Amino acid sequence: MGTTGIERLVLGLEAAGERSLRRTRRAIATPQGPRIRSGGRELLNFSSNDYLGLANHPALREAAKRSIDEHGVGAGASPLVSGYLDIHREAEERFARFVDLPRALLFASGYAANLGILGALADRSAEIFADKLNHACLTDGAHLSRATFTRYPHGDMEALEQRLRESKCALRIVATDTVFSMDGDVAPLGRLLELCEAHDAWLVLDDAHGIGVLGARGHGSLEHATLRSPRIVYMATLGKALGGYGAFVAGEAGLVDWLVQRARTYIYSTALPPMAASAAIAAMDLIDREPGVVGTLHARIAQFRSACSAAGIALGESQTAIQPLPLGDAQRALEVASRLNDAGFLVPAIRPPTVPEGTSRLRVSLSAAHRTEDVQALVAALAAALRP
Repeated sequence: MGTTGIERLVLGLEAAGERSLRRTRRAIATPQGPRIRSGGRELLNFSSNDYLGLANHPALREAAKRSIDEHGVGAGASPLVSGYLDIHREAEERFARFVDLPRALLFASGYAANLGILGALADRSAEIFADKLNHACLTDGAHLSRATFTRYPHGDMEALEQRLRESKCALRIVATDTVFSMDGDVAPLGRLLELCEAHDAWLVLDDAHGIGVLGARGHGSLEHATLRSPRIVYMATLGKALGGYGAFVAGEAGLVDWLVQRARTYIYSTALPPMAASAAIAAMDLIDREPGVVGTLHARIAQFRSACSAAGIALGESQTAIQPLPLGDAQRALEVASRLNDAGFLVPAIRPPTVPEGTSRLRVSLSAAHRTEDVQALVAALAAALRP
């Protein structure tokens, strides 16, 4: 007699455990910040995507509280019924100004936004070209769109150009992370736009890890690469450097109107809680009002890389807040992360399927909220934890 459904799941979980790939959740007893409490211990936190230290910032907390008093807790309906509030419209207008694009649309999450974009733009007549290391939401969105899905080797513009040249599809879409979430490297954005212009393709940019980080003012990858084109479909999340929750998609007015009509993850979802929209406005206002916070993050990145180089610690090629330390074997990554935890540092071990087999790593996330001495202490702890 064959195994039952639940027995098959149990066997799968056991197999994942044997390969050091079974995940566990860690409960955090404090707000996000450079120091957290977990399991009754204080840890220096180098695991969060809170790159500017805004997740627990007083300005965002106050904006959220005030928004609850003015707008209530929930939106109560989908945006196309009665869930689109004045504060949602204000947040969309503020984000469009922040990234210097004509219009913006608020989504419930970055995952939902990318599924909505690709599902609305593509159909069976389309071909979607995607970097092999893209985030899962771009991959899932491509599959769900029913378009032909073609991947190219990470960052390989010659391979992408060849695939675009060979495409026979009526509609072409290039989709990429701007900052790759597990490697921290930046996509060749200028060359990507050149190829899209040459081959009449949309360029979908997922700036989840670039907004608030890239650019002299922290306005993201478009500022960083000085990009401007009606072909660009720009997505950025609110839950990382901007400290809140949700996502925006921005671009030409006609594009945003099309998404309102056709993006299923927008049409069939309850609108984002108004307090999230208020917190997003507060975050953008703070970044523009206090530009030093972005400069502090950039300084921490440079400090960490310089200290690791001096200590003989080999990092991946990243100039962003995501600093990977390649270790290869999943068990080795877990062991080093455990040693760091024992020493009072929270640095996650990243293993398959999040990264390809044989490329397990530590993922150090830096924040403007980290102090110089925090970074110095981490580098010393890393050097000790990496010893055989």
